[in-house]
Amino acid sequence: MSTEKTTIANSTSFVLATKVKDYFQLIKFTLSFMVVFSTVVSFLIAPNEILYVRSKVISVLLLFVGGMLITGSANAINQVLEKNTDAIMKRTAKRPVASGRMSVTEATTFAVLAGAIGIFILAYWFNYQSALVGLFSLLLYGFVYTPLKKINSVAVLVGAIPGALPCLIGWVAATSEFSIGGWILFGIQFLWQFPHFWAIAWLAHQDYTKAGFKLLPGDKGPTKFTALQTIIYSAMMIPFGLMPYFVGLTDTGTRGIICMAILFICNLWMVYVSVLLFKNMDVKSARKVMFSSYFYLMIVLLALFVGRA
Repeated sequence: MSTEKTTIANSTSFVLATKVKDYFQLIKFTLSFMVVFSTVVSFLIAPNEILYVRSKVISVLLLFVGGMLITGSANAINQVLEKNTDAIMKRTAKRPVASGRMSVTEATTFAVLAGAIGIFILAYWFNYQSALVGLFSLLLYGFVYTPLKKINSVAVLVGAIPGALPCLIGWVAATSEFSIGGWILFGIQFLWQFPHFWAIAWLAHQDYTKAGFKLLPGDKGPTKFTALQTIIYSAMMIPFGLMPYFVGLTDTGTRGIICMAILFICNLWMVYVSVLLFKNMDVKSARKVMFSSYFYLMIVLLALFVGRA
């Protein structure tokens, strides 16, 4: 009898662990975490009037949870709408909806509940402005960017908007205002997405082409034109990286100068790896752009946090 109970307990634990793993894949946890990380850091960079009347720890935790729910909802919608194309791509075939481990109904129910709860958290604890931005980001990503990927490469431009809005959500959650600091943070993350995403699209070009996605700026796949666009957007990040200092977003003393130096070096590095991609036109260089972009965003946001005014 005890052996039978142990077997049942082990089986239940296995099923539960599998289900948790499926939901982590459904919300694209690693990607969502990085997105919400930018929301929280932007919140802490902003003039946090709300923190004087409410618990800082609770505010940060609720912003993180609300952001994860909204982002997870958008990613769930994306996987429901793309279940057929996900199933034919090697890198996405094992996703829960595409593989059939999770039903469309279950994923859709989760998306609705998670999105609604996340938006409610922002509206109730912070302000309706941040909740509206969160709702707009969710709808734009799920119902405009997702289907547009099969129509035209302008989808990358459209997708970069909800990809950068988390910074604005964090800023507005703290200030209730759409002021210059929030838009600068939005601009930095908006421009960052082009070299980041085009590097990913370069590496996954065959899979994306098989699924009918049109995500590279050129019609002929990874070309010099794509690499040139990567250089251009990386170069545009340089002046945006200097703006925080000149609008008073960072400290005007040593901390602010060091912060801007870090951003300037990071931006130059992104230009450098993009130039290497243009020169070499190979997978190794595209991978270097992709990994550099991951480190870029983390370093830049942390530098702005440390150097904030």
